[in-house]
Amino acid sequence: MATKTDYYDILGVSKTASADEIKKAYRKQALEWHPDRHKDDKEAAEKRFKEVNEAYQVLSDPQKKAAFDQYGSAAFTPGGAPGGNPFGGQGGPFTYTYSSEGGNPFGNAGFGDPFDIFESLFGGASPFGSAQGRRQAKPRYSIAIDFMDAIKGVSKEVSIEGKKRKIKIPPGIYEGAIIDFDDFRLSVSIKPDKIFERQDDDIYVSIGIPFSLAVLGGEIEVPTVEGDLKLKIRPGTQSGTMMRLRERGVNHLRGRGKGDEYVRLNITIPEKLTKEQKKLVEEMKGEDL
Repeated sequence: MATKTDYYDILGVSKTASADEIKKAYRKQALEWHPDRHKDDKEAAEKRFKEVNEAYQVLSDPQKKAAFDQYGSAAFTPGGAPGGNPFGGQGGPFTYTYSSEGGNPFGNAGFGDPFDIFESLFGGASPFGSAQGRRQAKPRYSIAIDFMDAIKGVSKEVSIEGKKRKIKIPPGIYEGAIIDFDDFRLSVSIKPDKIFERQDDDIYVSIGIPFSLAVLGGEIEVPTVEGDLKLKIRPGTQSGTMMRLRERGVNHLRGRGKGDEYVRLNITIPEKLTKEQKKLVEEMKGEDL
């Protein structure tokens, strides 16, 4: 049966992908299509962001994944699969509303129960109780925080139903993670950074170095989430070289330790050369291998 929506195609994985591969593909797509990264076409980004989350809700749930593999998207349409929609009693498999910054820092966000990112990211049974109990007992809100606040943790003063509340967001929080408070649940959205990119608990940064430094070697300062760090460049470094800085990444949300930082070195070529520089390059040409 042909499907109206191919969740595997949306996440860019095959049908034989493992749960870990699906999770990694989701994080990559969610980061790429976060609406804050596409301010020129936010509406299209929000639509794609919703599709990515929708795909993950299904493929991360073994029961729903099995139904999708057998019946396609018809499995989630009333009467679409033999015997009716296996998830029809839930009022549809999922809903998602993206809430951007501005005004009240919280915007109402409706999440279908399959999309419990905290459980899917950190494993184990959900600490939030049954789906029905959660929907009846606690409202859900969303908040957008800065990239570095997600890395280091942050305390925020927010307004919930007219009352000021001080909340703490732990260091290492993930995009889309849901935090459970006494009387509400909070979904966290992380704004992109101009310098750093994050994948799981690892940090990635690209640095440009001059041609002379790549040839002769030397030292440069590279940014890390904890501040600048001196890095030795060996002579003959090639453009695109990736250097690993152990435990210079994000604190593990569960357990001790940190992720790593990966520094990609790109050699910058000068647009204009002096006569002396041109002469040196000409001399080098004769020695090229």
